[in-house]
Amino acid sequence: MGGAVETTGRRVSMADVAALAGVSGQTVSRVVNASPRVDPVTRARVEAAMQHLGYRPHRAARALRTGRSQTIGLVVSSLATVGNSRMLQAVADAAAARGYALTVVTLGGETSLATGAPIGAAFERLRDQGVDGAIVLNEATALLRGADVPADLRLVVVDAPDAGGPVGFAIVQTAHAAGARAATAHLLGLGHATVHHVAGPRGSFSADERDRGWRAALADAGAVAPEPLRGDWTATSGHRIGGLLAADPSVTAVFAANDQMALGLLRALADAGRGVPDDVSVVGFDDVEDAADYRPPLTTVRQDFTALGTRAVDVLVSGIEGAARPAPETIPARLVVRESTGPSPR
Repeated sequence: MGGAVETTGRRVSMADVAALAGVSGQTVSRVVNASPRVDPVTRARVEAAMQHLGYRPHRAARALRTGRSQTIGLVVSSLATVGNSRMLQAVADAAAARGYALTVVTLGGETSLATGAPIGAAFERLRDQGVDGAIVLNEATALLRGADVPADLRLVVVDAPDAGGPVGFAIVQTAHAAGARAATAHLLGLGHATVHHVAGPRGSFSADERDRGWRAALADAGAVAPEPLRGDWTATSGHRIGGLLAADPSVTAVFAANDQMALGLLRALADAGRGVPDDVSVVGFDDVEDAADYRPPLTTVRQDFTALGTRAVDVLVSGIEGAARPAPETIPARLVVRESTGPSPR
């Protein structure tokens, strides 16, 4: 490596990196822009010089050279839910690992879902900010059907409804239906005659898929499907619905569409003096970080947010860099059995 480089008081430049690494400025540029025309030994030396000097590529200058901003967008209906917040973290971490910045646009929840119009405005905002592509999350994906999607904006949607034919975006999703089916089958296998369902909001792909998996497991067992009671992903709605279920002595097993609603349900059952799992077994979905510390620890379906976010970013960046759109991908969901489920009391 070359001699010492003095950069006190100013931004580290490519020339500084080149001097320290003992290479040309063009070689440093090739390393910065991930060109294959650099041998591994030289690349390692340049990267070591970058790290030593604390060099950070100038994003605006790179955009002028490459026509790309190294920024991606995230479109989400709301960040109030635990699942969407965890997806934001996963996407932000994955984007940073790939050298991309992230800009987030929220749609305002139920109003946006009803009108559909704001998603077009969200895309325009992202284009104005010069993003190279965008990821659309869960409830917001329902708005894509019939929306005016800019042809030059690469998109990956996380949890997308069936569009009924070819679509102009890549799809990455969790196996929601399979996870819900496993959760319901687990409860039926413990001897419960049927399983009640605290469902998620209408218009949510994940809620619809979890409802579908719950119904499929009941149909497989020849069990009657009770009318699902619909919440809004919050513990408050789970508590409200839980009060109704707790008042019905025939209820012995409940599958909640997410862990937050399951938390409210557990509180309602405790308020009514019904023990979990002695009187009622409860299963959630997501496996949030606190699920193992609920009282009792919650049986739930683990959704791998890290894998989902990482894969969404990988697919988007590959598309930005010219790769063909891949087939839809599904990330498995796994049942995690804890103390909130047990044999039927009947």
